[in-house]
Amino acid sequence: MTKTAKFGIAGVVVVGVAALAVVAAKKNSTKPVEVRVEAVEARDLVASVTASGQIQPRTKVDVSADVTGKIVRLSVKEGDIVKKGQFLLQIDPEQPTAALQRAEAALASARAQAAQSRANLIQAQRNFERSEQIKKTQPALVSEEQLEQLRTQMDVNKALNEAANYSVEQAVASVRDARQALNRTTIIAPMSGKVTRLNVEEGETAIMGTLNKDAATLLTISDMSVLETKVKVDETDVARINVGDSAVVQIDAFPDTTFIGQVVEISNSSVVRAGATATGDQAIDYEVRVELKNPPVDTRPDFSATAKIVTATRKQVLSIPIIALTVRENESLPSGDSAVTVGRTPAKEVGKRDVEGVFIVGADNKVTFRPVKVGIAGERHFEVLTGLQSGEKIVSGTYQAIRELKDGALVKVATPTPPGGAAKPATGTKS
Repeated sequence: MTKTAKFGIAGVVVVGVAALAVVAAKKNSTKPVEVRVEAVEARDLVASVTASGQIQPRTKVDVSADVTGKIVRLSVKEGDIVKKGQFLLQIDPEQPTAALQRAEAALASARAQAAQSRANLIQAQRNFERSEQIKKTQPALVSEEQLEQLRTQMDVNKALNEAANYSVEQAVASVRDARQALNRTTIIAPMSGKVTRLNVEEGETAIMGTLNKDAATLLTISDMSVLETKVKVDETDVARINVGDSAVVQIDAFPDTTFIGQVVEISNSSVVRAGATATGDQAIDYEVRVELKNPPVDTRPDFSATAKIVTATRKQVLSIPIIALTVRENESLPSGDSAVTVGRTPAKEVGKRDVEGVFIVGADNKVTFRPVKVGIAGERHFEVLTGLQSGEKIVSGTYQAIRELKDGALVKVATPTPPGGAAKPATGTKS
């Protein structure tokens, strides 16, 4: 065999190996991706927001003391039903009583001084008037200097009398203040309701509420006839809630029962979550109050509860699984395309945007990304507004597979594992 022939055979072998490598690579590159497939169909959807909180009465009053002193009498206990104006407890009235007596004595003294100053004023006025009359009839008997001194004395006594009258008014105010302080030692119920918290016992010292509100709270009276669940809703969800929305409330103390509620108030100011940092990425919540329509009689304040607030409902609308919706970044959008841009993600390149959509499974088991517009979100499905038709096959899982899929990729339908048996080999199917 000639040298030229040997080189020719070697070339053929190399070409053959390369061809086999290309075929193998192509075969590997077209290996189908195992996915779950589901048909687009009509469903009833309910959009909701779930948040947790605590049961609270709509109206409650924290009763605190306006004076400091020892509690000498306590007539209620926790759980008692009280009426407005009912006696609750008595703070030691000894010091306020003594203060009232001092104020009353000072008032009596001021009134006596006022009476004396009034008598002096009358006497000074009479002396001046008498001397003035004599001056008119017999000018030689009363000099101008004497008459001027009597006028000055009358003016001085008039001013002293006015000062004495003001002292009486001041003493009257002191008596009123002392009597009010004495009345504050008797604590009565400001409203009708149930004593849901009692923080003191007879013999303890009550502290003024202006010093420390928490420590000064003696007891709490709650109107248990109207109960609410105060839940904290994230800022991304609160805009979907409106006053009047219905809700289903689950109370942890009654795990086998759900209760009907209604949104009655949405706070305008936010509540910063406990433990949130002081940076700009704080987690912000808003308080939403849900009134319970049928609360059980055994409900107590501060019971933990979870409210599922219904924000929208749809009857028999096209829907897709939530997991099926994906985002493809920097997809080129042709003119007139109805694709939906994702507002929360800014465009990265001019003429290209992020779009939401699903992967349609074709008859050849190849997928095509199609932009869709979605509406409300139920528990597991999105409402489809535009982009899909009933009966179309879409990729509905897995999350990892959807994330990595590309236009034109070949897929095969995963065969579900039969109960109690081993998984059967997955085979490709046509839609």
